[in-house]
Amino acid sequence: MLVDLKTDKQGEWFTFRMSRVDPDTGETIWDEPIEGVEVRIRSMRPFIEERFTKRERVVEWKINPKTRANERHSNPKESTPAEIIEERNDAYDYAITGLKGWMDKKTKKPIECNRENKIALMAKGIFERFFADCQLSLDSSGLEQEEQEAKNSLAGSNGIMKPLDSE
Repeated sequence: MLVDLKTDKQGEWFTFRMSRVDPDTGETIWDEPIEGVEVRIRSMRPFIEERFTKRERVVEWKINPKTRANERHSNPKESTPAEIIEERNDAYDYAITGLKGWMDKKTKKPIECNRENKIALMAKGIFERFFADCQLSLDSSGLEQEEQEAKNSLAGSNGIMKPLDSE
């Protein structure tokens, strides 16, 4: 298993692709990448892990009906709908770190990479599908499994599987 530990902390550049959902199958159909329109995206995993560890917890004592003993139960504090939306927007702001080639339809000026514009882009279904695809790609890109290494660990030097001696 090969792991790239020196990934760019600002994220990777992805060339934007339009997409649509096939009404019959529900699958996403991707178009060819659009030259010059790029988004720099980083994995949301560090952000989510950090938020989860800092989340306030609520402790309750409940009676176990079988043992009739008090048991401690600790769960994350429930968030309000406004807190959930704010945390989601914080995650989008964290994950999207750059925009290239994006132009405002009305002003014909480049779209800046700021929180407001990131949230507005994520509201578009086309961009949200692209973003989700990039997140999947980022989560799987750090690990590569070498087939040759796996073959060598299972077979002898001549490639023939040998039975274990039972002495």
